Amino acid sequence: IRIIPGAIGDEASALTDCFQDNLLAPPVYTRPAEFNGWKVPDVLLSGNFARIDRWKEEQAWERTKRLRPDLLKEE
Repeated sequence: IRIIPGAIGDEASALTDCFQDNLLAPPVYTRPAEFNGWKVPDVLLSGNFARIDRWKEEQAWERTKRLRPDLLKEE
């Protein structure tokens, strides 16, 4: 449905959906930077968007490999 023209406001955003590339979504963090012993990774607080994008991709790959390795298999 999201790729039907007019279904969403910004059609290009559908291309970045986590399921578009067979990877699960990376972990998501918010404020505060530390909560109940859980810390936001330093890279996410760095402001370096290229490093953040790489980190997200690596995390998505590792999470998919751990939880849904079937999604990584070639057809």
